[in-house]
Order: sequence, then structure tokens, then C-alpha cells
Amino acid sequence: MALVLSGERPSAAAASFHPVRLVVSWFAKTRAEYAQQLALKSLLDLDAHRLEDLGINRGDLFDAVAAHRPTKLLAERRSIRSCDHLNP
Repeated sequence: MALVLSGERPSAAAASFHPVRLVVSWFAKTRAEYAQQLALKSLLDLDAHRLEDLGINRGDLFDAVAAHRPTKLLAERRSIRSCDHLNP
């Protein structure tokens, strides 16, 4: 027999399901992904020299469009290029 104090909840009740939070979370995630895709597409409109100033190239952008975490991918590529630039 388990003793449950008045201030404790059983472990089964600890993981509650909130459908409203789930829907709001899904919409927020979808909206953020859409905004990120728009940003990547607008970067594709830039010329090669401007992209080079940002430390990326068109190939990086195409890879980022297909990536699961595009921002992280672009940051890694930019970091690699900045290190290569400092150590020729």
C-alpha cells in the first residue's frame, strides 16, 4: 500500500496532457519554421559578394533549406570559413 501525502501527486498524474498547449506549441513551431524558410529564400536573392560578406555561399543556403536545423548549419559553415580565413 502506498502512502500519498496531501501535497504529493501520484506519478501517473504528474504527466498531464494539455491539448491546448499542444496545439499552441505546434502553431508556434510551424510559424517559426515558415519565417525561417522565408529568411532563407530572401538570402537566395542576394548576390555572391554579399553572401561572402556574411561568410556563406549559395551552396550553404541550398543545404540549409533542406536541413533540419538550418540556422545551426549556416552558423557552423560560417565559423569554418572564418577560421579558414584567419589561418590561410
